[in-house]
Amino acid sequence: MSILSLIALVGLLYWLYVTREVFQSKHLFGTLPKAECLPDKPPLVSVIIAAKEEEGSIQDTVRHLLSQNYPRLEIIAVNDRSMDRTGIKLDELRKWSEGTSGIATPLRIIHITQLPQGWLGKNHALYQGYLQARGQYLLFTDADITFAPDTIADSIAYMQKEDVQHLTLTPTMTARGPLLRGFVHFFLFAFALFVRPWRANLESAREPGIGIGAFNLVKRTAYEAVGTHRAIALRPDDDLQLGIALKRAGFRQRLLSGKHLLRVEWYPSLREAIRGLEKNLFSGFRYSYLIALVACLGQLVGFLLPWLGMLLLWDWRGAVFAVNVILQIWLYRRLMQQLMSRRGDEAYLLPVSAALMLYTMVRSVWLTWRQGGIYWRGTFYALRDLKEAHAKRTK
Repeated sequence: MSILSLIALVGLLYWLYVTREVFQSKHLFGTLPKAECLPDKPPLVSVIIAAKEEEGSIQDTVRHLLSQNYPRLEIIAVNDRSMDRTGIKLDELRKWSEGTSGIATPLRIIHITQLPQGWLGKNHALYQGYLQARGQYLLFTDADITFAPDTIADSIAYMQKEDVQHLTLTPTMTARGPLLRGFVHFFLFAFALFVRPWRANLESAREPGIGIGAFNLVKRTAYEAVGTHRAIALRPDDDLQLGIALKRAGFRQRLLSGKHLLRVEWYPSLREAIRGLEKNLFSGFRYSYLIALVACLGQLVGFLLPWLGMLLLWDWRGAVFAVNVILQIWLYRRLMQQLMSRRGDEAYLLPVSAALMLYTMVRSVWLTWRQGGIYWRGTFYALRDLKEAHAKRTK
């Protein structure tokens, strides 16, 4: 049997297996339900936002949070060494909220001017926010998220009803133009196939955990039990690592779709999307060149080869590759609908998006090796320090 024949058959078995699992995942992964009612004494929730060079979005995000239909809320916005007008806009927003009737939610601003050794900027900012927070629940979120008014109320009601210590929600990710939309959604698609996020809803601690930066709502006692952000101080994927740590420690975790509650424009252009991902993709491979090589080969064989084989092979192998492509398209559309209420009409761009992602993965590894580390939000972090932090975390 030739290598192409073997790849075609193994690929078919893989896509059939994943299709079966995604089809069954509807029993594990649902949408955050509407709260029937809140408890008589709802817990205080501290919303913690880290913002660096976010002058274009931070005011809109904070305004949406200030208009939440939740009675006990405090917002802590951390300006992390921004060189633009982020800090000024936050101070203006605080003065406006204090002088506007009908806004009872306190808004606290923290300005960070220096980054201590051994910290990634965002992680340090979130940790500083935690030190100022008084809430029984902590919501870690990004500075570019649009919140529906009932988001926090629905989330707290669900967590208390289901006795959950960590709730993370998937947002709807908007993008301008089909090429950028295809690339951004393909990243989510490939990430979901790799991580299988719906497994986080299984009770077994052996199943992998999950955390999403747009919405990580965690009970304070659970957050402190896993070491806070100090335990993941140098992890670019801090949101994911927080979820993994909580699940590994045995806390009840739920991943639900917040497609009707949360919205984010991840990147405004394809160039910025590629540049943004190339900074931290290597961390997802544990800074291992071998794992990165396997991931790149998997991207090539799993996503690109079936499309080429379908077009170029006019025998039974081409037919098998065509079935692989059909399953890819079905899975893509199914997950886009399940996660974000998107029809996935850009599925015809899957091979283009996969090729762009492969380029981004290779470039991420190459840049990290050439630079000896990564530049993250204007700060350089040595690869040696990143590897040491990862090694300590996995012991």
